Amino acid sequence: MIRIESISKSYGKVKAVDSLSFEIKKGEIFGLLGPNGAGKTTTVKILTTLTKPDKGACYIDEIDIIQNPIEIKKIIGVVPQENNLERELTVYENLLIYGMLHKVKNLKSRIDEVLSAMGLQDKKNSVVSTLSGGLQRRTLLARALLPQPKVLFLDEPSIGLDPHIRRELWQIIRKIKSEGRTVLLTTHYIEEAETLCDRVGILSHGKLIALGTPSELKKDVGEYVVEFTDKDGRLVSQICHSREQAYEIAKQRSDGVMIRKSNLEDVFVKLTGERIKEIKEGQ
Repeated sequence: MIRIESISKSYGKVKAVDSLSFEIKKGEIFGLLGPNGAGKTTTVKILTTLTKPDKGACYIDEIDIIQNPIEIKKIIGVVPQENNLERELTVYENLLIYGMLHKVKNLKSRIDEVLSAMGLQDKKNSVVSTLSGGLQRRTLLARALLPQPKVLFLDEPSIGLDPHIRRELWQIIRKIKSEGRTVLLTTHYIEEAETLCDRVGILSHGKLIALGTPSELKKDVGEYVVEFTDKDGRLVSQICHSREQAYEIAKQRSDGVMIRKSNLEDVFVKLTGERIKEIKEGQ
């Protein structure tokens, strides 16, 4: 459904995306995982026609994104990281204006459909500025789904939401996938990537450093982690490929040892020597 071939994008001397290539299958939830500044948002901007790559090619449903941006806009929906709803209008008015701009057929009935799907029927006449962050995020999703896009782009969809609301949003994203849509989401939340994504691409400094299912990526670097505090009081994490290996390492420590299953943060640390949340914001 989506094919990216060696795209690069620089802003001045900063290379935001560096020879990036991957494919996304129809009907899967694909996650781009990485810290702020890894190139996730730049990649989404290229795929949604908001910026052009310096080189490379990319396609959605075999349509060349660079050569046919108008055609691409007809088949995608975008939920941006920033909330760009008209805050002084109601939920219904936001959807009505968006639907008119996108020439959605049977607009009023279609609005009712997406409001119902997002659990927003009782909020349709509420002014956006009076809604909670979670309800505003649902409204953004409803707006993006209004033209029935084949591909949905979610840029940090749960940023700023509390854990309970975040999980409600995850249920909605799973429902969107069940309708046969392809979903690309960017995130720096480890649990979000592991819970939602069929496959994950891990980005670091504009480069794709790993690609696979969450379980495949964890198996490649080691499925168990031994954590302990060293003599200087620093937390040490040691990745192991087997439970037996983890127990052997743990036995060599006197106290304060924990053995746990590895996660995608551990994969990132193993591959880069950095933690996702420690890297400062860049592009």
